Amino acid sequence: MSVWKKLLWFGVAALGTWSVAMLALSRGEQISALWIVAAGFCALSISYRFYSKWLATKVLVLNEGRATPAVLQNDNKDYVPTNRWMVFGHHFAAIAGPGPLVGPVLAAQFGFLPGTLWILIGATLGGGVHDMIVLFASIRRGGKTLGQMVKEEIGPGVGLLALVSVLAIMIILLAVLALVVVQALAQSPWGVFTIAVTIPLALIMGIALRTGKISVIAVTVFGLFGLAFGVWGGQFLANFPAIEAWFRHDQKWLAWAIMIYGLAASVLPVWMLLTPRDYLSTFLKLGTVAMLAAAVVLINPTLQMPAITKFINGSGLVFAGPVFPFVCITIACGAVSGFHSLIASGTTPKMIRREARIRSIGYGAMVTEMMVALMAMIAACVLQPGEYFAINTKGAPTEVVAKISAAGFPVTEAQMQKLAANLGESTMFNRAGGAPTFAVGMAHMFARVSAKPSALALWYHFAIMFEALFILTTIDAGTRVGRFLLQDFLGNVWRPLGNTRSWSANFLSSVLLVAAWGWFLYEGVIDPLGGINSLWPLFGLANQLLSVVALCLGTTLLIKMHKGRYLFVTLVPLCFMCAVTFSAGYLKVLSSDPRLGFLSGAQSLLREASGMADPTKAAELARQAGVWRFDAVVAVFFLVLVLAIVVGSARQWWQLIRGTRRAVLHEGEFVPITAAQLAQF
Repeated sequence: MSVWKKLLWFGVAALGTWSVAMLALSRGEQISALWIVAAGFCALSISYRFYSKWLATKVLVLNEGRATPAVLQNDNKDYVPTNRWMVFGHHFAAIAGPGPLVGPVLAAQFGFLPGTLWILIGATLGGGVHDMIVLFASIRRGGKTLGQMVKEEIGPGVGLLALVSVLAIMIILLAVLALVVVQALAQSPWGVFTIAVTIPLALIMGIALRTGKISVIAVTVFGLFGLAFGVWGGQFLANFPAIEAWFRHDQKWLAWAIMIYGLAASVLPVWMLLTPRDYLSTFLKLGTVAMLAAAVVLINPTLQMPAITKFINGSGLVFAGPVFPFVCITIACGAVSGFHSLIASGTTPKMIRREARIRSIGYGAMVTEMMVALMAMIAACVLQPGEYFAINTKGAPTEVVAKISAAGFPVTEAQMQKLAANLGESTMFNRAGGAPTFAVGMAHMFARVSAKPSALALWYHFAIMFEALFILTTIDAGTRVGRFLLQDFLGNVWRPLGNTRSWSANFLSSVLLVAAWGWFLYEGVIDPLGGINSLWPLFGLANQLLSVVALCLGTTLLIKMHKGRYLFVTLVPLCFMCAVTFSAGYLKVLSSDPRLGFLSGAQSLLREASGMADPTKAAELARQAGVWRFDAVVAVFFLVLVLAIVVGSARQWWQLIRGTRRAVLHEGEFVPITAAQLAQF
């Protein structure tokens, strides 16, 4: 490296250090959001340039001469060698679900500092490693899923536990993601129109590329023009009531539509719908995030939220729980996310042409998502704290305003009514969940660039549509990955059901999987007190438990590869995530705080129900108490399964290190890339 390059990188490191210091040490004065952007950019640049390269060359030792599963098993359906930018687009779109948008917004109740630090450290030292090593392992093992690899590398007993736990968690995650989309798109013709446009566009793009006569650039330009039309044209549907009625639907209709779409994305060849649609969605995702970053640079907004609030002790108005471990549970996809391991061992390894792409796709997509999470943190923290808490706190407006003002964040009902009117909404009270808050923050920054009085409402509804599109791309890839997991499990019962080359086996497995998460989704739509809503508190916990399973696999592989001196790469994140998940699980089940603990919350609801004169309300509270108890059972089930996997893994590590067990790697036969295959790249 030349002297000038060394000076450049030293400057980047100095800027990043100074940015973090400004965020961490400043107290009482106003802080610019630009410091968060600068810290994120420096962390992304340094970690990708140096740490990911070191992982690729020294730890994993990627081999360009080795043929990948996409080349060896090309079946034009699941295993399809694909252009690297389209693979990156698919992978990023699949992993970037609600986590990087919603999680940081909710965690902003602790202040901007805890969440920002966790995103920066977690993504570069934990999430990037997690995603990259699982993607590497799956490619070296013929594109096998996480459950299959755990079974082969750690043991059949642990592997069976992994299959059961991963499949159960996957069903919950998909149902929750689908419910978020349904709630965002209900009675929103603009959002439904935009998403509907992307489906035929993706089909045309996929078929055009498959012919081999049209270049990726030409197809991309066509897709971008079509996407721009979908985004821009949706706002004019109100001028055509008859056409608008085609795209205005309730939650039940949308639930069925998403189930049908998930089934199609799982069964159709990956090149026909899934890959081009995710690739297309990535342009909107990254383009919007880039515009958000540009808006931050142009208007230089001030962070209104304090660096640290008094809610770090667990008394939060948005959700209960102390800053540790719940900042790491709430912010998942933007830092460390177990869901990423399912994509990295599901669809993505079956499309990568060369091992060198593992670095840019595995690690690169993760640190890109880190920037998305930081933008979401900024969107939440540039709002007035009183407005932020009023949007996310449940209760009657008068009670909410009094509670928030008493906590030291003054806000009035008139202020909230004015905000709702400017956004084109009837009210902004009781809009918890994170998505509306992100949309409000994003709209505020974009509207300040425009002089139009209607800009705030326009950008708010654009942000809601953008979030729905962001999450939907996780559902299609997730359903396909879930089908792979289900076939792994069913193959143990009857071998033909595990054959991914069989159309009938694929279709049957897809129907069963969609029926599983679709049932929970529909229950959540028709019954707000039950169904999938009862599993919302488990979403973050279940997601992070998956990361523990993936890091156990990564540690096992490093030991078997005789990379013991590099064990800290996976072992440090693993130990930290174990501390996070098991402490959070303990608190969620056994905490004496009824706002936090499932069991104490159920007892509190039953006591309240027993003192009510209205039998209808008492019955609702009793049913809600049953929901909390069900949450406790599910949480314990997941915790026990993952604990058994950790113990089983640790036992094998000890045996391997002591030399009492032979280290057998199931990597398959080394097959070099031929000159003809290389010429295609």
